[in-house]
Amino acid sequence: MLFQKLSKLFQTQSPKQLEQISSKPLESSASLPAPLPVSSNKADWISQATQQITRHEGEVLHAYDDHLGFTTIGVGRLIDKRKGGGITHEEAQYLLNNDIETRVQALQDKLTYFDSLSDVRKGVLLNMSFQLGITGLLGFGRTLEMVKMGDYVNAADNMLKSKWAQQTPARANELANQMRTGEWQSG
Repeated sequence: MLFQKLSKLFQTQSPKQLEQISSKPLESSASLPAPLPVSSNKADWISQATQQITRHEGEVLHAYDDHLGFTTIGVGRLIDKRKGGGITHEEAQYLLNNDIETRVQALQDKLTYFDSLSDVRKGVLLNMSFQLGITGLLGFGRTLEMVKMGDYVNAADNMLKSKWAQQTPARANELANQMRTGEWQSG
């Protein structure tokens, strides 16, 4: 009877072939290859692995020396040059863009006249705040008052009378010229 049912299913098989098929014992599941794991969404396993790595590495938001004495940052990111660490150009630009956005917002918050300045003069204050920090820039009270009043020549002269100008004269001269002329300086 099994032979007849199989012959209907496999009409192209010869009776002898069908007989061989029906007489073979069924394979046990132990002799079959292991089933492939159910494929998960890539984002799911990446998310799980990321959580685990973060738990193991920890997250430190400043440079620190790892247990072997190599400079690291974030979640186990080796930045120590001695071991080939560092960041890519794209990562540096990403960080720079974030820093610029943060500083522009702070300048807008602290200097009510900031948005009324020309882009070139905004660039001077942004550049100074990048080097000195917002607090350091705000220490230039007289200079900023002159900028607010539109007295750019005296503001530029006052910039050059500072300790900052003594410490970084090339940068200070370039930015003072930019403040004075209202034109981008290229060094």
